[in-house]
Amino acid sequence: MPLNEYLRRIVANRDSISYMTHRYRIGVIGFAMVVTSVVWWYVDIKPPAVSSDITSQRASLVEENRQPQFGEERNSIVEPSSKEFEVPIDTDAEITTSTRERIIMTPSIVDEANNVTDVREEEVSDTTPATQKTSEATALFGNGCFWCVESDLEKVAGVKVVVSGYAGGTTPNPTYKNYAEGGHREVVEVTYDPTVISYEQLVEHILKHGDPTDAAGSFGDRGVEYAPALYYVTDDEKEAAERVIKAVDAAAVLLKKITIAVLPSVPFWPAEEYHQDYAKKNPIRYTYYRVASGRSAFIEKYWGERSTTFEFATTIENKMSTTNAPWETYVRPSDATLRERLTPLAYKVIVESGTERAGTSPYDKLAEPGIYVDVLSGEPLFLSRDKYDSGTGWPSFVKPVTDTAVTLHEDRGLFQVRTEVRSRIADAHLGHVFTDGPKDRGGLRYCMNGVALRFVPKERMQEEGYGAWYDQV
Repeated sequence: MPLNEYLRRIVANRDSISYMTHRYRIGVIGFAMVVTSVVWWYVDIKPPAVSSDITSQRASLVEENRQPQFGEERNSIVEPSSKEFEVPIDTDAEITTSTRERIIMTPSIVDEANNVTDVREEEVSDTTPATQKTSEATALFGNGCFWCVESDLEKVAGVKVVVSGYAGGTTPNPTYKNYAEGGHREVVEVTYDPTVISYEQLVEHILKHGDPTDAAGSFGDRGVEYAPALYYVTDDEKEAAERVIKAVDAAAVLLKKITIAVLPSVPFWPAEEYHQDYAKKNPIRYTYYRVASGRSAFIEKYWGERSTTFEFATTIENKMSTTNAPWETYVRPSDATLRERLTPLAYKVIVESGTERAGTSPYDKLAEPGIYVDVLSGEPLFLSRDKYDSGTGWPSFVKPVTDTAVTLHEDRGLFQVRTEVRSRIADAHLGHVFTDGPKDRGGLRYCMNGVALRFVPKERMQEEGYGAWYDQV
């Protein structure tokens, strides 16, 4: 019966035993509601604790979560099962020890697989046609933690392969355990297409994705082994690096003068396999480390959206720079105009954040190579190589084409907390991201509404302006 009728009958019989019984029941229900509210506040609103003893946590983690030696199988690592990871929220606070070595995750957040295979999609192979090999070049850069440098560079159009490793020291075959003692830095070796992106542009990217004014370390990681460095092979590369540094200094974007080292190229030693593609294999742990180190906050503070554009380096003539891409100038029309242009279902999904029925999108089972773009602006969103059949009935991807292609928002609809995915430029509702994706490919599932996407087949990518991603699908 309705609650008001239930209460009315209780009051009408307040002198009876049943009245006392019902009053006791109401009291219990009320107490349970209060407890539920408190628990809800604590779980969903209470901020995470801030660690005040970084040094002791680092020391215990180094012992408990020892990094395997070179050549040791990754599946021999035993992850901690009960320790909690505490993230420093104050990005301006000084971190005096290597934050990366403190990473411990609570299993309830996500159960990341220990047995992970290499998931790098692109490898340089001896079977590559000779005509393609001529459009490849390599470069060596140091910019602090190679997890972050590798992840950032892999999102740049024209970059083919990024390998984490060590360079600059005096000892051969360095490992993660002894590379610093041998005088090495953490670096990455970049294989790129010089017809798409230049060495000079890569230098600008490095300057915008780290702190080039810090010669004694990199954010939370202290020591020369983390200090940024640009390595050149030719005099032209040296002049290009110095030219970009001079231009950035002249723009006075940073508060201090750039001190990044410009050095002749040295032998490169690949790091252990468990360091390669770390951001893909351990996305949650990587994100916690990156936030705690202060890198992301620094880049956002000084560069913002400029971090993904090239303004100081000489551009490649045939490169489609993101600053000239048509979607960058897209202006979303009014909802009334969109209602006229879109189908009712597309309007419901894109504007009203609705959901198409499972199994109704032709993109769900599509396996053709190509690129998926925003149906409104045309902005690149997902590559076919990152698509997989999740069995849910919706097009699913393990990651977007770049971290900046989409924006994430908390969604408390449908009596649950989810993470909504929207396009960056058109602000269109695309779907949601979940943590039940393939563990060997990062563990994430970007569950998209097909009606919010437009698929461009590989054979049409060049003519439609998506040539920069042609070799990546």
